[in-house]
Amino acid sequence: MSDDLITVGKRLPRVAAAFPLDGRKVKVVWDDGTVKVVDLTGAFASRRIFIPLRDDDRLFQTLRVSEYGSGIEWSGSDLEFSAMWLDRLPEAEFSNDDFRKAMDSLNRTLDGMAADLEISRSLVAEYRKDKPIPRHVALATRYLLGRAA
Repeated sequence: MSDDLITVGKRLPRVAAAFPLDGRKVKVVWDDGTVKVVDLTGAFASRRIFIPLRDDDRLFQTLRVSEYGSGIEWSGSDLEFSAMWLDRLPEAEFSNDDFRKAMDSLNRTLDGMAADLEISRSLVAEYRKDKPIPRHVALATRYLLGRAA
């Protein structure tokens, strides 16, 4: 008999710690030490069950890690998010540095990135510098990176 561990597929994500932030964002610390900030606003707006978390700041602040790190939950309620769902959400923040790195990774010029995102060349130049990047542009850029991978 062997003591070899059999694995199938990707390892399940486990949450080590979670902290509520302003604007329905959550800082998630994974059991491997990586940190990710996710925005739950869209998820809360997509499911009726999350109406209490949309409207009640005090309830949102009661966030805690569920048993075994399998997700996050809120005190006094049956509301929870699985670690797998949290893992699939994109980072809430997309910095100008992230945008520049994405352009480099995609090997895009200002004109090429503007064509890919269907925005003006001048906007791309501003996003490369210091203009705040709107969520839809960040998501579209992440999509392009995912397609290139």
